[in-house]
Amino acid sequence: MEKVYGVIGCPIAHSMSPEMHNDLFDFYQLQSRYHAFHIEPEKLSDAIKGFKAIGVSGFNVTVPHKIAILDLLDEVEAVALNIGAVNTVVNEEGRLVGYNTDGQGYIHSIKQKMNQSLEQSRVLLIGAGGAARAIYITLASIGVLNVDIVNRTKEKAVELIGSCQYKNSSTALTIKEVEQALGQYDLIINTTSIGMHPHVEESPISLENLSENTVVSDIIYNPLKTKLLKDAEQKGATIDNGIGMFVNQGALAFEKWTGIFPDTTRMETVVKKKLGG
Repeated sequence: MEKVYGVIGCPIAHSMSPEMHNDLFDFYQLQSRYHAFHIEPEKLSDAIKGFKAIGVSGFNVTVPHKIAILDLLDEVEAVALNIGAVNTVVNEEGRLVGYNTDGQGYIHSIKQKMNQSLEQSRVLLIGAGGAARAIYITLASIGVLNVDIVNRTKEKAVELIGSCQYKNSSTALTIKEVEQALGQYDLIINTTSIGMHPHVEESPISLENLSENTVVSDIIYNPLKTKLLKDAEQKGATIDNGIGMFVNQGALAFEKWTGIFPDTTRMETVVKKKLGG
């Protein structure tokens, strides 16, 4: 019998996950199919009960359901609880178990770009929203101590640092403070939507004082190269866009469902084709 997987969100028609996962199911000759399910927020509880009743094997969760779903699951992993959001659910013998693979997906991807240990790196995180929270808490959970946060509202950065249950040595900074001390960071991560299509001429910070030894990462993948990344490239820095995070969070979900860590190069090819090359 064919197993059913999927992604839930509202809206969800734009999701690239079905193409990515169904290509993998075909490639690994697994009798499984992945579908996109549009679920309105007020219908979430009924939908999860329905998934459980019909034995859906696993699913991804995207906006606006990542937080609300926590109360509807039988179990949630510790890191996802601290993040306060779930993006992957596994049906383990009738029990729905929640995970967050966003942060781990990012770490899998960025480690390939770093020329030193991530754990020993000085990291600057731009933003304090949901994506920043997943990345920050996951970094702290693997022992990355030095992660500073800059956010338009400094209080949100302070709140994020204070909510982390893992040991850290973090400071909430203003944009002015960050721009003056930019050269001290080994990795800079933009988690905001600044620079996303159609606002492609915007950048969250000035890179005037950037070191060429810094890796600059932007979790946006539309466009593939934001103004922030273009500016970093002109400074001679290594750059990284959001495709790696998206692909690797999906790969980790696939592994939790099937026991197979898939070919991420293949996944990336599918995503880039979907994005128009």
